[in-house]
Amino acid sequence: MADYLAIYSLIVIWVIIFINVVLVVAGYIYYEKVQKVELKEELEYYPFVSVMVPAHNEAVVIDKTVKSLLNLSYPKDRYEIIVINDNSSDNSAEILKRIQDNNKDRNLIVINTDSVNGGKGKSNSLNIGFEKSKGELLAIYDADNTPEKNALKYLVQTILEDDKLGAVIGKFRCRNKNVNLLTKFINIETLTFQWMAQAGRWQLFNLCTIPGTNFVIRRSIIESMGGWDTKAVTEDTEISFRMYRMGYKIKFMPKAITWEQEPQTLNVWIRQRTRWAKGNTYVVVKNFKYLFKRNAGVTRFDILYYSMTYFLFLSASILSDSLFLLGLLGVIHLDITGYSTLFWFMAILVFIMSIQVAISTEKGELNMQNAGITFIMYFVYCKLWAVVAALGFYNYMKDTILKREAKWYKTERF
Repeated sequence: MADYLAIYSLIVIWVIIFINVVLVVAGYIYYEKVQKVELKEELEYYPFVSVMVPAHNEAVVIDKTVKSLLNLSYPKDRYEIIVINDNSSDNSAEILKRIQDNNKDRNLIVINTDSVNGGKGKSNSLNIGFEKSKGELLAIYDADNTPEKNALKYLVQTILEDDKLGAVIGKFRCRNKNVNLLTKFINIETLTFQWMAQAGRWQLFNLCTIPGTNFVIRRSIIESMGGWDTKAVTEDTEISFRMYRMGYKIKFMPKAITWEQEPQTLNVWIRQRTRWAKGNTYVVVKNFKYLFKRNAGVTRFDILYYSMTYFLFLSASILSDSLFLLGLLGVIHLDITGYSTLFWFMAILVFIMSIQVAISTEKGELNMQNAGITFIMYFVYCKLWAVVAALGFYNYMKDTILKREAKWYKTERF
């Protein structure tokens, strides 16, 4: 029985490794294509854009975020900034009022909610902001973001090129990547398993998933959907799947860049990633039925990919580690030990090589230090992901059984 379980775990792990290698190669090809694209410095038409920033107790970072949005290289009279200060208990309201007073000539709107109409999660906050917005395009930024000046213009330019594009996503980079080993892990994870994977999915399937920040979406789509799903903790993934079913595409434009702050302590990281895992579990369960429907098209790949990541990979990772430890303790005997060791070493090698290919697209990231960090990631960071996936599933089941509403899951800022 132990041998069969070991074979199962090896097959699942290697299938996921193979998929990620394919995505990395395809993503690299897409990055090379994008580098040859000359984006316009001036657009023939500038649609009015509503830039929305949901914020809950973000006093530490909100000043820098709003000021960076005020300095975007987009005509000042063609976009508005709507900050939803959602039931904050810190001094965010005072900071935002000061910025408003210093920029009275700008379209800067601050909505302060309380515990009655606010404090119910990011989706609810976005719905509140949407009611006040007037842009034909909506741009969403998290409260810790500092987008580069051309980010919004590049996103808008891309979505105007094709009516079939319902949204265009940009790229976020880790601005505190050198703080400690954890932030270095996150930097490499972001470049590889988020952005290179997004690029690969677009190259192969014309398929992407909206991140929580740095994207534009057509107003008409949000209107037809009736707003964001307030039950979804990861509202970005959930809305992506609904857009797929409506027949729209979501494109990745890696030249549109924002910089964001990542968790600097393990405790904060676990809380954030557990929220992601719980939210994505909700999305998978909600959309799993479409895996077996022909009209779901290429979106079935994403349903399968998320299902494998959050269910099959979790079980395989736990089994693999458990069998390894039990074997070392002499509790069980594996007849395929030699083969499993060989596959294990090969998995490490492929993991490291694929990440080096992914991070080579960013200046200064391909170096010996990051190669060493990647090696450590395999034994530490990847195992931590299995832990948060399990915690996310547990919290999803608990919330479902107890019928609890979605709440703000505040990521601590530094």
